[in-house]
Amino acid sequence: MFSDPGSTMSKPTVSLVLGSGGARGLAHIGVLEVLVERGFAVRSIAGTSMGALVGGVYAAGGLQVYTDWVLALERMDVLRLLDLSFARNSLFRGERVIGALRQLIGDPDIESLPLSFTAVATDLERGREVWLRRGPMFAAIHASIAMPMIFAPVHLGDRLLVDGGLVNPVPVSPTLSDLTDLTVAVNVNGKSLPQPPAAPLPQAAESAAPRRDLIRRFIDDLQSRRGRPEEVRSGLFDIVSRSMDTMESAIARYRLAAYSPDVLIEVPRNLCAFHEFHRARELIAAGRHHAALALDTWENGRLRPRS
Repeated sequence: MFSDPGSTMSKPTVSLVLGSGGARGLAHIGVLEVLVERGFAVRSIAGTSMGALVGGVYAAGGLQVYTDWVLALERMDVLRLLDLSFARNSLFRGERVIGALRQLIGDPDIESLPLSFTAVATDLERGREVWLRRGPMFAAIHASIAMPMIFAPVHLGDRLLVDGGLVNPVPVSPTLSDLTDLTVAVNVNGKSLPQPPAAPLPQAAESAAPRRDLIRRFIDDLQSRRGRPEEVRSGLFDIVSRSMDTMESAIARYRLAAYSPDVLIEVPRNLCAFHEFHRARELIAAGRHHAALALDTWENGRLRPRS
């Protein structure tokens, strides 16, 4: 399905900007599918958080393998990828999911990739964004996805790094010097739908109750080890994710006003919660849908005769 990112065939070249947004970042897969199907050649990727993860995996030639993997994930599979942190600055270390991705994709150095790749993170001590363009790819991705309070900060050199969405949720700026035909940016913190779509029903109704009980016990055990009060337990992820969504949406509007891409693809921010990676199939489909709409609009405007 996905072409070799190092292919030299003559096609319109693209600088692709992939934004942050937790599980909604799986929509980036659908966007890439549509770009490849329509003959665009991605030559540069800048990504924040899940945008960095999907973009890096594509640059390494592993997006089809990654797509097959996420499509097979169920709720309990997602929970098994979470490694409890006993530090006070986070709930999870994030090393288990990064380790799984290394086994799945490999871990090339960024400078060895066949296209330009930038992962954006936030330097906590200096209070500024960092463009990671060298070194092991998954070390850069790990830093870029380190969502505060949820995943532990990452030490790279003398820097303490967290999620790049804090400062640049849709990082157009790293692509400004690219010699490509157009810049396509994907914002997965777009305007909310009138009503959020309902979550899909479980395939086997008889297994739903035991699964919910397992998840509930897992969260209760996790929070009890952290010493959280009972009333905070069920809402912790929701509070953090909604706070991040609100902040990143505001920052994204400001950044996109300053650095306007040629094509902006917007995915509604209430499409799913940040942790709902088990909904990969519908999120990828949403990425395809919104990419097709935006590219159709751009192509129609480009081909319209001048008056």
